[in-house]
Amino acid sequence: MALISNIAIFPTPKPTIPFISSSSCTKTHFSRTPQTPQQDPIFRIKGPSTLSGHITISGSKNSSLALLAATLCCSGSSLLHNVPSVSDVEAMASILSSLGAKVEAFDGKMMVNSDGVGKMQVDLEEMKKIRGGFFVIGPLLARFGEAIVDLPGGCDIGKRPVDLYIRGNGKVRAHAANGRGLIGGRFRLDYPSVGATETLLMAASLADGITVLSNVAKEPEVLDLARFLIDSGASIDGAGSDNLVIRGKRRLHGSECVITPDRIEAGTFMLAAAITRSCISMSPVIPSRLSCLIDKLSEAGCKISQFDRHILEVSAVPRYNGDNLKGFDFRTSPFPGFPTDLQPQTMAFLTTCTSSSLVEESVFDRRMSHVKELQKLGARIRVCGSHALVLGKDEGSSLRGSRLVASDLRGAASLVLAGLTAEGTTEISNIAHIERGYENIDRKLQYLGAEIERSTPVPCLL
Repeated sequence: MALISNIAIFPTPKPTIPFISSSSCTKTHFSRTPQTPQQDPIFRIKGPSTLSGHITISGSKNSSLALLAATLCCSGSSLLHNVPSVSDVEAMASILSSLGAKVEAFDGKMMVNSDGVGKMQVDLEEMKKIRGGFFVIGPLLARFGEAIVDLPGGCDIGKRPVDLYIRGNGKVRAHAANGRGLIGGRFRLDYPSVGATETLLMAASLADGITVLSNVAKEPEVLDLARFLIDSGASIDGAGSDNLVIRGKRRLHGSECVITPDRIEAGTFMLAAAITRSCISMSPVIPSRLSCLIDKLSEAGCKISQFDRHILEVSAVPRYNGDNLKGFDFRTSPFPGFPTDLQPQTMAFLTTCTSSSLVEESVFDRRMSHVKELQKLGARIRVCGSHALVLGKDEGSSLRGSRLVASDLRGAASLVLAGLTAEGTTEISNIAHIERGYENIDRKLQYLGAEIERSTPVPCLL
């Protein structure tokens, strides 16, 4: 029987705010100097923009989170290169530090030594900040036989159940004899979840015996994690396929790796070129990880060119590509299908194309929150459940600047892209969402010629 009691999950209760009646306050004191509350920064974009030039793509945020968690599997120090400076990575580093790991960040690198990790309970406040914090349950189970975590945070884009993590770690079960170590097992994922695959892969790498995982995720980030673990001494076969066979090791050592370029950031800038009808290049890029988007943008009428191995150029200049780019239909799905993390940005682009486009979101059940904000700009989009009908510019979509509120990471990116092509000024608040996964997106766009600035809104004093 699988033992799953080794993982304790405690949903953090909402803080209660005491009620204070007006009669209990005998005096009210007012300061002579008005107190201005700290205002969160916003992005202010003046459009339409035309972009040109070359940008550098940062290291993958999603790979970084898994690799940082994987350093808990290793003895000694691990050195990660090309680590993006984004808030999600900072939160994961804080989680590792709270467990006792020594984390040093310098010059785009992170050195992690987990020899001092002596806790099995993750700091609950840190855990609430990011979804990727849940990755640590695999290494913690391998080290201690149990783990205490909170429900993970992250974007509210629909159901993101953690049962696959729990049931899978139950199959790679804790050793009943001494409460330490894991025993290999067999487990088939109901859905090829990236997070569950990565968590189980880390746990199985230190389990006693052989673990067979089937119907696993094939995303590039899983391959990056497998390569790091193999370099650290793990025995893993089948990375990049539907099945993984892991022969557990008693000990892994620290290693060094370079984090691969962020395919979602690259895709976002490809769409930035398309939506502004511009021509830009970017590197480093691994085109095979973006084949679905490349095919769709080519279908729309963009010209995609590859130079050397890792330089990609996207041209949508009307003089060379025609005045009208064509809309297209797409459905999100696990890799190698169309990535769900590029769905909102692609939808923004489709509002500027001709004809209507049908978008189906099959990965997350609430990844349509950006639609309401795009509609504020003048986009004509009709949503029915997991489907959205995007009407192009010849069917009524015409983007004009407005005040928008970001509600999740990729949705925020779609609003930035829409603001680049909208007539007039667009202001986007809650930009902390976009800073979770994009390193200096405003500076990179400025370098390409966009009029985008980070500013602090002036509060209204009544």
